[in-house]
Amino acid sequence: MRNVIVTGGSRGLGLGIVRKLVESGYRVIAIARSESAGLSDALRETKEKRAGSLTFKAFDLAEIEGIPELVKGLRKELGPIYGLVNNAGVSVDGSLALTSTHRIEGVVRLNTISPIVLTKYVVRAMMAEGMADGGGRIVNVSSVTAFTGFSGLSVYGATKASLIGFTKSLAREVGRLGINVNAVAPGFVETHMTKEMTDEQRQQIVRRSALKRFVDVEDVANAVEFLLSDRSKNITGTVLTVDAGSTA
Repeated sequence: MRNVIVTGGSRGLGLGIVRKLVESGYRVIAIARSESAGLSDALRETKEKRAGSLTFKAFDLAEIEGIPELVKGLRKELGPIYGLVNNAGVSVDGSLALTSTHRIEGVVRLNTISPIVLTKYVVRAMMAEGMADGGGRIVNVSSVTAFTGFSGLSVYGATKASLIGFTKSLAREVGRLGINVNAVAPGFVETHMTKEMTDEQRQQIVRRSALKRFVDVEDVANAVEFLLSDRSKNITGTVLTVDAGSTA
């Protein structure tokens, strides 16, 4: 059974990805600061159907100094790491001119520095294991805001754009080792975050999309699962956009 780490796996998009990967036969390690009700349900359901295929690890990914031991511990407990989905992230909504420097630093730390450092240690583990399990997979969750922009999300957009640059360069760096690195760029997804938008904001997004709707969590989870699978063995350094045609 292939081990896949999913960060931010306790709710919203991350939880949807966790559920999809368990369904597809992976052993999933969901990382989040705390266990949500939705993740508790998933753990219980999985235990009943396929014991051992879903594990929760409580960890604050902003605590970057602890990442090396986190990866070391997971390898020791569960064995080789096949895949990593860098999904965890936080947004800051509002005018840049009114956003505190402390808040900006926090968003950059969690959205950019943390996934880069986590990937560093996961890639080291993959290299040490010699890719005996048919290669490795890294999937970074970016956003369409990385290349379209959205008023009030300049800091968030900057961090998501950085993940695309990271994806493309790392794909070239580790391709010779049999490791594929890709990104998905969701549009606005129906999660608890978008439910907090005003009706006017939601309608603006719907009007902007070719299909006149939001993206479902399952749509993005399907894209992530594809990029982790053997069906994507010759796809690396690319960005798969899932946005209902917002950028068409």
